[in-house]
Amino acid sequence: MSWTLLKQGLSGGEHAPRFFPEAGPLAPHYDVVVIGGGGHGLACAYYLAREHGIRRVAVLEQGYLGGGNTARNTTIVRSNYLTPEGVRFYDTSVRMFRTLSEELDINLFYSERGHYTLAHSDEAMRIMRWRAEVNRHLGVDSRLADRDEIAEAVPGIDLDCGGRHPVHGALFHGPGAVVRHDAVAWGYARAAAAHGVEIHQQTRVTGLRTAGGRITGVVTDRGAIACGAVVSAVAGSTPAITDMLGLDTPIEIYPLQACVTEPVKPFLDTIVVSGSLHVYVSQSARGELVMGAAVDPAVLHATRSTFGFVEGLADRLLDLLPRVGRLRVLRQWAGMADMTPDFAPIMGTTPVDGFHLDAGWGTWGFKATPVSGWTMAATVAAGRNHALITPFGLDRFGAFALVGEKGAASVGH
Repeated sequence: MSWTLLKQGLSGGEHAPRFFPEAGPLAPHYDVVVIGGGGHGLACAYYLAREHGIRRVAVLEQGYLGGGNTARNTTIVRSNYLTPEGVRFYDTSVRMFRTLSEELDINLFYSERGHYTLAHSDEAMRIMRWRAEVNRHLGVDSRLADRDEIAEAVPGIDLDCGGRHPVHGALFHGPGAVVRHDAVAWGYARAAAAHGVEIHQQTRVTGLRTAGGRITGVVTDRGAIACGAVVSAVAGSTPAITDMLGLDTPIEIYPLQACVTEPVKPFLDTIVVSGSLHVYVSQSARGELVMGAAVDPAVLHATRSTFGFVEGLADRLLDLLPRVGRLRVLRQWAGMADMTPDFAPIMGTTPVDGFHLDAGWGTWGFKATPVSGWTMAATVAAGRNHALITPFGLDRFGAFALVGEKGAASVGH
């Protein structure tokens, strides 16, 4: 029993300060309204207040903090992307994650494990070699790994995958890590609140107000708010927000499912991904195997989970790791992945002056939490896109300047 718990029991009550201050009524006006109380929205609010002195900020969350895709991801952090734009962006996030526990004064359980992306064909090996070269050119630790190294790093792996999809090699990414996702949201929320940001849960946005092509306010189920700028960071709910402005985006929403097994003693000390098998797996600090696959094949605005997902995932996972066949699935869930045609996000300013988008994250949004909040805050404060997110602007689709990240994002998470 911890000393803190014993002291609380003997004293007859909890006298520690609240983790978050109790929310009051909505103010009639804020400088910035952030829609979405997930990791991205809370990080943006924190950096607005801490780095830019913009403290009249309200975060509006229709449910509870971190209850959307932040709570429904599989906690992987990496920067082994394919394009220079993607590598620079995600590598900044990795470096921010490494010191984030100290900055936010909360244990995020950040654990570097290394990340193996398996290749099951000569063509896949060519792409891994390409990614490794791009990564190394930009100072990111990635290299090719052969079958012997994979066998040593992943106990019990069947490199022949039941004879159906033999492993040729892998891209090894040393900085690949896992981190406690809910703690990231809580840490940013507490730090933002300490800087004066107001956080309003159970507050649904029902409309946006504009005048002369500029955002002027937000309508909620608790009343209307005037504001000078809005940041939308709502992942799979993005179309519902952009439709309020008549703003067209190429985003489509697909369910993304995952599951965990019952906990077992640690045996998997790295992250393993197979794009060909559409499966990825890591082991949590509690001993659970955290597993997922690609997005569901049909557009659907829902977070339902299905037996078909678990059945298909188990079939493919057992080809790769036959020793886990006796484990029982403990729970499963789904998020709403906001996919773009080029598998890169949509960030920054929009044709509606003062309205900013942080969307299009698909299956790779959690790992970008710190850098997204930081760059979006800088964008709002300066009135122009931060250099790191310029390639991800909404206008790239009209200009046919797509980023082309599919080769590194389709199942890598």
